[in-house]
Amino acid sequence: MFRTPIRSFSAAAKQSLKIGLIPADGIGKEVIPAAKEAIIALGSDIPKPEFIDLVAGWECFTRTGVALPEETVQILRDECDCALFGSVSSPSRKVVGYSSPIVALRKKLDLYANIRPVVSVAPEAGQKPLVDLVVVRENTECLYVKEETLTNGPNGKEARASRLITERASRRIGQMAFEIAKSRSRQHLTIIHKSNVLSVTDGLFRETVRSVPTLPGIDGKYNGVTIAEQLVDSAVYRLFREPEIFDVMVAPNLYGDIISDAAAALVGSLGLIPSVNAGDNFIMGEPVHGSAPDIEGKGIANPLASIRSAALMLRHLGYIKGADRLDNAVDQVIREGQFLTPDLKGTSTTTEVLNAVLGKL
Repeated sequence: MFRTPIRSFSAAAKQSLKIGLIPADGIGKEVIPAAKEAIIALGSDIPKPEFIDLVAGWECFTRTGVALPEETVQILRDECDCALFGSVSSPSRKVVGYSSPIVALRKKLDLYANIRPVVSVAPEAGQKPLVDLVVVRENTECLYVKEETLTNGPNGKEARASRLITERASRRIGQMAFEIAKSRSRQHLTIIHKSNVLSVTDGLFRETVRSVPTLPGIDGKYNGVTIAEQLVDSAVYRLFREPEIFDVMVAPNLYGDIISDAAAALVGSLGLIPSVNAGDNFIMGEPVHGSAPDIEGKGIANPLASIRSAALMLRHLGYIKGADRLDNAVDQVIREGQFLTPDLKGTSTTTEVLNAVLGKL
């Protein structure tokens, strides 16, 4: 994992740290409170945290007809230094008036990069992990622009979706990926695409990311970063066969979503994988797992991804010591194996795992 902040935020000089909490749906309401407790336990390693509870999600939509209240967005913009988002239970069918609040938040706050480290825990502290990679996912475009049509044609219904790839978004995510690769020991970047088929859209993404080291003002900044390419289907295959070949992977929105979820299988569970949604002026942590309605309310949701997401958020803000403490505490709990939730073949509850982490802090 990278150990330095990718962006410098003014929050580092603050006496207090205002954190927006958006548990949203499902187990988000169980794991975000756990992350809150872990942050509080850091004490003087971070500015005094002040939490602001905010609403969004499918349940919010069913109550009010709005999945992402404008008040939530406004408070995040005007009052918060950072935020934690839980999970959302977006329906698989079309619902008139509903749109995913997390997708909307990423666009409204210009959180153009979704950064997902996938790191296994070595048997002994200090040993090199078997899996240590970062997926850098473009967060605002691709098929997630949600421009779809349904028409009737000679063969019945015809559904079409527009895919948007722009030079600007590809350049921004490319620079973020190069920054992360430069901060890591291997300094290796793999561009994920399917330009052998999608030569225009994926071709633009590929060419734009490759050209980042030649941009005006870069001046050799990324000379130490080696560049590779991988077709997305081949990348998934090699991810399972030889994950050690990857260091930093940069991908358009849909590919990055799929690859990072698949990579979670390499380390045992989606319940371990953190992420941050990052822009140039704001950062929002978000565990990669979904709302998990099958275990909602049972008290067995894995809180470790949300705690790691809090650590990742703090790291990007520049609070390295606090972030390291959270990551090290989580690693110790996993390594010892005494307190693990059922997704990791354990029998512990969310609260028991949280208490184990707090004990390590």
